[in-house]
Amino acid sequence: MVKVKRSGRRSGKPDTRAEILAAARSLFAAESFEAVSMRRIAAEAGVDASLIHHYFGSKDDLFIAAIELPVDPAPEVATAIVAGEVSDVGERLVHTLVGIWEGPHQAKLIAVVRSGLSKPSMTLMLKQLFEHRILGTVIDSFGDRIDHHRFRANLVGSQMFGLICTRYILKLEPIASLDADTLAAAVGPTINRYLTMPVDDLAEKP
Repeated sequence: MVKVKRSGRRSGKPDTRAEILAAARSLFAAESFEAVSMRRIAAEAGVDASLIHHYFGSKDDLFIAAIELPVDPAPEVATAIVAGEVSDVGERLVHTLVGIWEGPHQAKLIAVVRSGLSKPSMTLMLKQLFEHRILGTVIDSFGDRIDHHRFRANLVGSQMFGLICTRYILKLEPIASLDADTLAAAVGPTINRYLTMPVDDLAEKP
């Protein structure tokens, strides 16, 4: 009996998940989240696109796995935003940030940020993490409750990222040792101001 040689994309096998992750990391490290499609990742990995859905579910889930993030911050950020008024969301966001970072995944989260700050191949992925999973969540969660969404979200993101670096990466005192309530009371009002201050005098209003 003559064996027919199979051609085309590979079906699932033990190392398929690793191949998909490698392809995703390569593309996400070079291009924006929006520019990288599931089909392109599948083509890069040499597999059928349905296998990506099988192993990872959504594109968001694949990105989280590719950057090796142990927890997706987006759902908790969204919950903190919609839990009350815009005028006092700052303290809720700080409490949420502290809760995520001081949970069981702290060591891995620190490793992800340090890698993004030191390795060129990870820098764009870290940028995309903040743009897509944090800033994007801020924009989507506020909806029409704020104007100039992207500008305000960038200010909020700069405060949150700065707090992460100061408290968990550099461990600068006294920020590193403040309890969550004191930290939220100190930083929260700045976030609130970013979200509510007039910005009509800006030359550029995204």
